[in-house]
Amino acid sequence: MAKARRKRHTYTDTQRTTILAAARKDGLTALQVQKKFGVQPVTYYSWRKKGGLVARRGRPAGGVRPSGDLTQQVRDEVRAKVRQIIPGIVRTEVSGYLSALFGNGRGRTRRV
Repeated sequence: MAKARRKRHTYTDTQRTTILAAARKDGLTALQVQKKFGVQPVTYYSWRKKGGLVARRGRPAGGVRPSGDLTQQVRDEVRAKVRQIIPGIVRTEVSGYLSALFGNGRGRTRRV
């Protein structure tokens, strides 16, 4: 018989902050966090990596970034604009290069 799956749970930013702060304060391991709060170790490590309360490699500890954060939205919009603009620029540059190289885009003519 198949094992019953747990229902997915979405944590709010305040819940993430509370869990990370409690884990750091009490010095809990990922398995202890799972037993106490029901958060999978993979999720716990992901939260820590994405700006949790633990400083890594000499960087200062940052706060938990809110999901759907504004900078990410702006980056996505800029990337979309760049994807629209770049092909036109490349097309113009390549056609200019080819016409300079071969002259008026006719290609090389063969002399017999």
